[in-house]
Amino acid sequence: MLVATVEYVAGRDVVETIGICRGNVIRAKHVGTDFVASLRNLVGGEMTEYSKLMAEAREQAYDRMVRHAEELGADAIIGMRFTTSTITPGAAEILAFGTAVKLA
Repeated sequence: MLVATVEYVAGRDVVETIGICRGNVIRAKHVGTDFVASLRNLVGGEMTEYSKLMAEAREQAYDRMVRHAEELGADAIIGMRFTTSTITPGAAEILAFGTAVKLA
């Protein structure tokens, strides 16, 4: 599955716009992760525990978006974006979305 953040694919024509495809995941902080990250907050530096958590969430949302596009019969996804929102303190949603298309 070709996925692009731009609205076109160089050298290819969009022959059919299928519609929006999306994948989302909601992740909550883990007590152990939260404890280690709060210690890091005291001394400074990257909170690698949270970085890893968010990277895994993005990958899962991305994979779900691709699977949705495949179910729709798409060849590619254009205009792909990620968005994040806080659901509750300690939990965030990652949404991957784009336009499912067929290419020539």
